[in-house]
Amino acid sequence: MRSLDARIDSVTAGRVTLSVPVVPATSQQHGFAHAGLTFALGDSASGYAALSQMPEGSEVMTVEMKINLIAPADGVRLWAHGEVVKPGRRLVITRCTVEVERADGSRRDVALLQGTMIPV
Repeated sequence: MRSLDARIDSVTAGRVTLSVPVVPATSQQHGFAHAGLTFALGDSASGYAALSQMPEGSEVMTVEMKINLIAPADGVRLWAHGEVVKPGRRLVITRCTVEVERADGSRRDVALLQGTMIPV
């Protein structure tokens, strides 16, 4: 995520918010944030949310992740709000909402993700 200039904006138990600027290198042909950027940010926010409920020194990996792209990401920054839906010893179920921030500061949802993480 460092190469995308992503940042961690907030962390609480079971909830993490990440954000990333939308730049030409991560945009698609219409100038919107690429779906790959949207997915990467949502997957990472979900994974960090799962990790926030595990003992220190733990790691997680994504087992499965589903994304619904619900609107074009036509803005200057993406925000991903990941949360744990059901913590488990072997599997952790997560969900994430990704929203786009426009130049005027307004935001709207652009993607919904649901996934499964596994401690490793």
